[in-house]
Amino acid sequence: MGTAMDGPQILLELTRGAVTVDTADELKKKLARSSASGTPLRVKLGVDPTSSKLHLGFTVQLRKLRQFQDAGHTAVLIIGDYTACVGDPTGRNQTRPTLTHAEVRANAESYLEQAWKVLDRDRTEVVYNGDWFSKMSFLEVIGLCARTTVARQLERDDFSKRYKAGTPISVHEFVYPLMQAYDSVEVKADLELGGTDQTFNLLLGRDLMRQEGLEPQVCLTMPLLVGTDGVQKMSKSYENDIGISEAPNEMFGKVMSVPDTAMRDYFVLVTDFALDEIEGELGKGPRAAKASLARRIVRMYHGDEAAAGAEAHFDRVFKNREEPEEIEELAVAASELVDGQIWIVDLVVKAGLAQKNNEARRKVEGGGVKIDGEKIEDPQAQIKVVAGQVLRVGKKGFRRLRVDR
Repeated sequence: MGTAMDGPQILLELTRGAVTVDTADELKKKLARSSASGTPLRVKLGVDPTSSKLHLGFTVQLRKLRQFQDAGHTAVLIIGDYTACVGDPTGRNQTRPTLTHAEVRANAESYLEQAWKVLDRDRTEVVYNGDWFSKMSFLEVIGLCARTTVARQLERDDFSKRYKAGTPISVHEFVYPLMQAYDSVEVKADLELGGTDQTFNLLLGRDLMRQEGLEPQVCLTMPLLVGTDGVQKMSKSYENDIGISEAPNEMFGKVMSVPDTAMRDYFVLVTDFALDEIEGELGKGPRAAKASLARRIVRMYHGDEAAAGAEAHFDRVFKNREEPEEIEELAVAASELVDGQIWIVDLVVKAGLAQKNNEARRKVEGGGVKIDGEKIEDPQAQIKVVAGQVLRVGKKGFRRLRVDR
C-alpha cells in the first residue's frame, strides 16, 4: 500500500479530533494487518439525506473519511435512503417527521454533488441501504428486531429521557439503530465513523457483526461542531450553519462570527491545517486567527481567488468601517420571523435603535440603516435574518443578530 499504515504518526493523523476510538488496540491491529497484506480497510460512513444542503458540521466526518481514503483505504459512503424514511431519533425529544422515499432520493443527488467537494469521487464506494432493506420480507424484519432488546434500546440517553418523561416513543424509532447497525453487516465494515451522538448505533453494529460471525468494526466517533451561535450544534434548523456551497462572502462573514471559544475545534475539525500549525495560528490573536481560519475554509471550497476576494470584501465592509470589537447581540425569536424574514422597521425598533416606527422609517429613508454594510433604503423591506449579521443604525448603533428557537 506504499505507507506504513500502522505507524504512530499515521495513526495520530487518522484519529485527529476523535473523541473515542472503540477500541484503539483493535484499530492498530487492523492497520498493521492491512499494511502487511496490502488489503485496504473498509471504512464506513452512513448519511441520511434529510436535507439537500451540507454544512461544515457534516464535513467533520466526511473529512475524516477522506483522510482514510488518502491513506489508501476504501471509503464506503452509505446513503440511507431507507433509514432517512424512518428518521434518526438521535437527540430528539419527540418523534421526527418522516420523509417520503422520493424526497430522500432527490436530497441524495444534491448531497452527493456537495460531498465530492470533500471526497474523491473516483475512489468512493457509494451504496444505498434501500438495496438490501427493500428486499427484506416482513418475517426478516421481525428477525432483525429480535437481535436486540427493549432494555438495551433504553440504554440510549435520548430514549431513556423520553421514557422517564412519559414522552411517546414510536416502535419504528427502535428499528432505526438496528438498521444502521445492519448496514455494517452488509458492507462488512472494518471501521465506522460517526458523531458522538451516534455512539449507541455504532456499538450496536459491533454486536450484530459478532452475531453474524464477522470481525466487529472499530468505532471512531467525532465531536459535534458547534454552530455560529456558540451554543447549539451546527444545524440548518437552528439557523447557525455555514453551508459549504454558500457564496464566498457569506461563508467568510459567518466564520468571522464564530465565537473565540470554538476556534480551536474549527481549526482541528474542518480545516487542512497541520496539527503543529494550529497553535501558531491561534497565537496570532483572536481576530487574526479567525481571519486565517475564514480564509482557509473559503479557499477549500471556492479556491484562492474567491478567498482573497471574500477577505477583501469583509475588510471593506467591516474592518475599514471601524466596526467595534464588541457588539451587543440582538436575539430575534424564530416566532417573530415569517419565512425567515422580519420587517426592517420592526428590527430597528426591536434593537432599541429607534423609539417608534416613524423614527425607524426616517432612519431607513435617510440611508442610515445597514445590514452587513449594505444600505437598506426601502422602509418596507423584509430582511432575511441570518445569525451573525450586523445591523448598523447611524454611526454608533451596532447589533449582532442571533436567532433564538
